[in-house]
Amino acid sequence: MKLTIFAILSFALAACTASPSEEAVANKPISHRPPPDTSRYNAAFLIMDGVYNTELTAPFDIFQHTIFREGIRAMNVFTVANTREPVTTFEGLRLLPDYNYLSDSLPPIDILVVPSAEHHLDTDLADTLMLDFVRRTAERATFVTSHCDGAFVLAKAGLLDGKACTTFPSDINKMREMFPHLDIRDSVLFVHDGKYITSAGGAKSFEAALYLCEHLYGAEVARRLAQGLVIDWEVEMVPHLVVSQ
Repeated sequence: MKLTIFAILSFALAACTASPSEEAVANKPISHRPPPDTSRYNAAFLIMDGVYNTELTAPFDIFQHTIFREGIRAMNVFTVANTREPVTTFEGLRLLPDYNYLSDSLPPIDILVVPSAEHHLDTDLADTLMLDFVRRTAERATFVTSHCDGAFVLAKAGLLDGKACTTFPSDINKMREMFPHLDIRDSVLFVHDGKYITSAGGAKSFEAALYLCEHLYGAEVARRLAQGLVIDWEVEMVPHLVVSQ
């Protein structure tokens, strides 16, 4: 009985003496990714509630697999959001963002990926903090890619002015209505114009990601990346448009 009372008192004392900072650290979501390797490209994936699985995971898979190829500058892949709390995809996966772009110190971003999300045609386009993050990141990034309706975010941020671009096939007319001044192409699966690569999305997000890898690393590396994911890859067989590189 004395031992039990002592144990209870000890537990209570420990709880009372825990500092608020210790409690905050204990309750804060922790990223499990290692610190970025500065010898690699930093590829950031913008995620939010309602992000679609395929437009996120297709380029994520392709880019992450570059670490298994020798003799190239591989990619660090990580996710960024306006929170460190779990984000739920449209299909129901719960993801823990690696960085909160509103409060965390982010590594320099070489490649920004904007997958499609459920509200990229409406309420997300009113998120001025998110649009500002995309705009500021694009200024410094070497490449900015969008998949499916992620192109609407780039357009709203003013990044596609004077550029050729594309989006999800059934949303091309909607994009033309919302942004009549843009050069929006149909009948292609991705468009490369300057630092921007916009894609039709869906499973064709794999092709757009492989194209960027071929652009960076050459055809042989891109083919081996595709083989690792059991994808037939010949860029000439994919309807696309290259305006400028």
